Formats: sequence, C-alpha cells, structure tokens
Amino acid sequence: MLLLHRTSLFSSGQALLKSGPAFGFQFISKSTLSSSSSSFQALTVCDPKTKTISNPLYHFLPDIQNPNKLVNLVCSALRKHNTHVCHLHDELQHLIPHLGSREIIPVLLRCQSNSNLALIFFNWVKNYLDLIPSTYDYCIIVHILAWSHNFSQAMKLLSELIGLASRKKENTDVIQDLVSSAEECNMDPVVFDMLIKAYVKAGQVGEGYWAFRKIVNMGFVPHVIALNRLLNGLSKSNCIDKCWEIYEVMGKIGIMPNTHTFNILIHLLCKDEDVHKVNEFLEKMEELGFEPDIVTYNTLISSYCRKGRLDNAFYLYRIMYMRDVIPDLLTHTSLINGLCKAGRVKEAHQIFNQMIDRGFAPDIVSYNSLMSGYCKEGKMKESRALLHAMIVNGISPDSFTCHALVEGYGRKGKWLSALNVVIELKRFGVLISSDIYGYLVFSLCQENRPFAAVKLLDRMLEDGYEPTKEIYDKLIESLCNNDCISEALLYKNEMIEKI
Repeated sequence: MLLLHRTSLFSSGQALLKSGPAFGFQFISKSTLSSSSSSFQALTVCDPKTKTISNPLYHFLPDIQNPNKLVNLVCSALRKHNTHVCHLHDELQHLIPHLGSREIIPVLLRCQSNSNLALIFFNWVKNYLDLIPSTYDYCIIVHILAWSHNFSQAMKLLSELIGLASRKKENTDVIQDLVSSAEECNMDPVVFDMLIKAYVKAGQVGEGYWAFRKIVNMGFVPHVIALNRLLNGLSKSNCIDKCWEIYEVMGKIGIMPNTHTFNILIHLLCKDEDVHKVNEFLEKMEELGFEPDIVTYNTLISSYCRKGRLDNAFYLYRIMYMRDVIPDLLTHTSLINGLCKAGRVKEAHQIFNQMIDRGFAPDIVSYNSLMSGYCKEGKMKESRALLHAMIVNGISPDSFTCHALVEGYGRKGKWLSALNVVIELKRFGVLISSDIYGYLVFSLCQENRPFAAVKLLDRMLEDGYEPTKEIYDKLIESLCNNDCISEALLYKNEMIEKI
C-alpha cells in the first residue's frame, strides 16, 4: 500500500512520519513535517512483517533516518552493550524519534541467531520506550526464544501476551498470529504446547480448550504433556464433557495417552461414582500396557472410602503389595478416614500404627481423622492422648482439631473440659473460630451456666468476633432465668447498639 504525502528529503530539521500498521509499534516523529518546493513522492511503507525494507530513495536519507541503516545501528549497539541495558538506552537515545514499526521486527529477525540479544531489544522497546507490543511482535520473539530452547522466557512472554489479549476489547487471534509469524522465522511447534499450558496457568481453561481445537484443525499435533495439563485444568473446573472430548480427539489424531492421562480420567470416573465404568476403564488401561501406579490406587481407594465401600478399598490395598506398589501416607490416611466414618475406630487405629511401623510419619490429617473418630464415640481419653502425641511429634493442632475435641466433650456434657481445651489450644497458637465460640456460649447458656458463658463471650470479643443476635438472646434468657436482670439489661443494650 502506498501512503501519499509530500516531504523534502533535504530540508534541515525535517523528519519522516513513521506510520505503523495494525500489527506494529506506533511511533511518530517528535519533529514536525515540513514541505518544500523541491519534493518527492513518499517512500513505500512496507508491512512490518516483511524481513527487509528497501526503497531506491533511502540512500538519500541520513543514517539515522534510513530504515536499513537504523536496523544496522540498533543491532550494532545491541552487540556492543548486550549486558548493559542502560548503556544501550543511552547510545540509542538519539534514534528513538526515528524508530518506527518498520524497524522493530527486522531487528528481532536479525537477532535470531542470538536470542538473548532479541530478548534484550524486545524488553528495551517495551520497558524503556513505554510501549505495548502488538500480538504479532510477541509471536515473533516467542518463536525466536522457543527455537533457541529458551523455553522459560518464551513461556513468560506467552503468559504476558494472553494477559494483554484478555484485557483488550477487540478479539485477538493469538494462534493465527503464531502461525503467520512462523513464516518469517524459525519455528518450533512446541510453542503451541506452551500456549495451551499458558492458558491453563492463567486460569483461562476454556480458552485453552478452544486453542487445542484450533491447533488440531490447523494440522498440528500437541504433546500429551500439554494435554494432560489441559485435562487437569478442565477436571478442576468440572468440565467433564470437554475432558472426554479431548481424550476422543487424542485417539483420532494418534496422541498416545500416558499414565498421568489415565489417572486424570480415573479421577473423573470416580466423581461420577460409576464403579462399572471405572473397572472397564482400568481394563482398557491395562490392555494398552499401562500399569496402575500409586496415584491410580490412591484415587480409587479414596473414592471407595468416601462412598463407604471399604471392602473394595482394602482389596486394592492388598493388590498394591502384590504388584509391588507400596502404599504411602495418603493411602493409609484414606483408609483411616473411611474406617472412622464407618464407626470402626479400633481398626482405624491399627492401620494408624501399621503406617508408623512402616516408616510413615502421620500428618495433621491422619491425627485429626482418628481423633474425630474417637470423639464421636465419646472416647475422650484416647482423643487427648492423640492430641499430646501430635504436639510431641511437632505437629500443630488446627481449628478442625479444636472443633472435634470441643464437640466430643460437649456430647458428654463436660463443658469445663471443653473450655480447658480451648484455652490449651490457644496457647499453641490455634485460631479459635467464631463457630466454636458460638457453640460453647450457646451450650453453656442451655446448661444454665450464664457466668461461664459471659467469660467466654469476653474472650470471643478479645479475638475480634462479634456475637450473633441468637447468642445474645440466649445469654439474656439464661441471665434472666438466674435472676440476673441488671446484667441481662446490660447485654440487651449492647446487642441493640451492635446489631
């Protein structure tokens, strides 16, 4: 396309207008355009995607205004100051008014053999010139970095690109620009895998899915690792149908799933709670030559325990040893949790001890599961013993620990013991939740112990919690039942002020 205007090539103080097309940086010379009686038609403005810039009239221009010379000057400065960006900026300072979109991509392409120089230049333009590169500019530098195996920087810039694209009002086809820009420079198809990963990393799982579909339609075959990342993201977003679509497409275009793929899909099947489908899929997995690993077994055992299918869970537990897959901490914790929920706390404690004997140190989840089981059975002595063992082993109790113990003492009507637990756990830095405070204050009032409830309410206020209207009502009622009318009126006025 020809941009027609009249300008003198020889007038002093004159500058050319650099008008960049849609895909380039936009620069306008700070000097004003001047006209002269001796003038030429404007030079041809080429697309910034073109590697070379040529025009027979360029040799009439000074070096700093000649696009070809500008590229040479910038590249020379880059080679000279490749580790000192400040020095580079100083040397190129006088060229900034003359740099245009036509020079940006040629400089990047000239630096293909040294991706470090290309990255330095790109960052200099972006940071020192305070400009936002276009999608196409990003694609060029990403290709250069990926071809040079500088994957971390390429991934970083891809993440920047999709962030910019998502904030733009107009639709930006990143994939199309990646394909178009690949015609100008060396291209490694790994950029498409990186794009899928970048979308998932940015939480744009839906965009990652559509990127996968476009990439496949263009004839590119993504790597199974990128698709596993996408499957995992879709699974967490509960996009189950899309996961199975991807699995179907993988089969059609010849992408061989790996164990990680099957584990993600097993997890999806466990969500559906269809045991028959799970068994069918496991058989298919083994037919393809994949042996279930520790993740597969843990996923299945955890699912069976949640559903109360403990016989199936322990069958797999035994199979693991037969196949030389050693159960880990998660395996044992799932079994302990399942047994406790089923009221088989004694058996759960046996698994707990077996786990320790086999060299696994229980974590907070293991202790809490077993402790909760004992508390539900009202065996507070065993629960307190587990609490002390947990502290001795350097594991800090948490709010779940506190809740289980308080409710356990509450079931037995031992409110003083429940209060002592709260005080003891606070000394260990456990954050007592407003629910626990509320439960205890309410229960103490029901037990006709308003003064104990008042003391606990003061602690609750000290921790920054505000009692609910229901707690105030119960406390006022309890005080009135104990002929403490003046105290009841005080709390009534406090309630009116706060609620």
